[in-house]
Amino acid sequence: MASSVRDRVAALLGDDGGVLRLEPAFVARDFLPPGRRLGLPEDAYDVGERGAICERWLASTTRADNRVGPPDEGLSGIVTGDGPLLLADAVAHAPDLLMGQEYAAAHPDGLGRLAKIFDYAYRLPFHVHPPQEYASLVGAHAKDEAYHFLPTDRGAHPESFLGLHPWIGNQAAHDVLLPYLEDWDSDLILRHSRAELQVPGEGFLIPSGVLHAPGTALTLELQEDSDVLSMFQALNAGAVISKELLFKDVRPEDRRNEGERFPLRFVDWAQNTDTYFYENHHLRPLPTSPRDIGPVPAGRVEEHWVFYGTEKFCGKRLTVEPGASVSVVEPGVYSVFVWSGQGEVAGHEVRGADPGLDELVISHQTATHPHQVRCTGVEPLVVFALFGPDLHDEVPSLGAATGLTTPEAARG
Repeated sequence: MASSVRDRVAALLGDDGGVLRLEPAFVARDFLPPGRRLGLPEDAYDVGERGAICERWLASTTRADNRVGPPDEGLSGIVTGDGPLLLADAVAHAPDLLMGQEYAAAHPDGLGRLAKIFDYAYRLPFHVHPPQEYASLVGAHAKDEAYHFLPTDRGAHPESFLGLHPWIGNQAAHDVLLPYLEDWDSDLILRHSRAELQVPGEGFLIPSGVLHAPGTALTLELQEDSDVLSMFQALNAGAVISKELLFKDVRPEDRRNEGERFPLRFVDWAQNTDTYFYENHHLRPLPTSPRDIGPVPAGRVEEHWVFYGTEKFCGKRLTVEPGASVSVVEPGVYSVFVWSGQGEVAGHEVRGADPGLDELVISHQTATHPHQVRCTGVEPLVVFALFGPDLHDEVPSLGAATGLTTPEAARG
């Protein structure tokens, strides 16, 4: 099989200039209703026992860890014209062709990141992603993640609860959360957190170990390639969710030995109770260096960092005005998601809000040589370029974003 997949990938990259077009990968969740903003027909969101389509995963090599669902849920398929081919299989069997020989050798786990759009009608329950120390216990990666709020309808609750009140950082106060996990009958755990407005065009970096309850803004998320979590909020959207989600990524022996106390180990108390939590986690767009893109007429092309502050992933937003084009060179393999507008990326037609024409993977060979992004429509072409770990050397720090010089602001 390996040689067959490798041959198919080589042929596709050779025929299409080092670019793969991807099919949309929609993911169902069963604990909240959908926001219905993913461009599907109205009757396509509800999928019975699986719940409803609430997310779209982008250039994904990660399977959605759902209770029920198809075995390839969450995995992106490559448009081939000659039968199914998963991006995960292409990365597994032809990593050097997609990622470059040196980068692939240094990153045997593959692309190392997962992008998604999540779209819920209600705020997500307060939850945490286990840090690597605990994710490893269940054979998984940690899940640091970052959000970018897209400029569209923000839903009924466009604010996110993030972190915990600073006084809970006192060792004697750590157990304040335990009764909510034991009783499992309310949403009152949220009174120990702080809500931040979801501002379109901005976002937050949320490392593993940080409690969060994302609001209803349509959100582009970039994260480590994992689906681990522990729910801390029982009542949400008028219903009590399954307590099994509290223990989703807890080993049976740890659950037997420590019960509801064990998931509290996942919480990074210092980060959650940081007095400067907003300043140390908020992401606002930062202009890239002019040398990152080719010469263009003033005001016709803009590029900003929108995901930064970590070495685990990063991402940029490129806006090209009608009739303009720009030559782009990147340090390695990346994926493209087109939010709006119409144009071409590396010679391939793209169009926002059109699943099947809005998602590409640019291989190492093409990414590291000049390739054109062109707007051919009547509205600006808005393209997100999404990268895995260790590709960009000059990703801004969060301290650069805030302008603060405190040690806390420089963290990350």
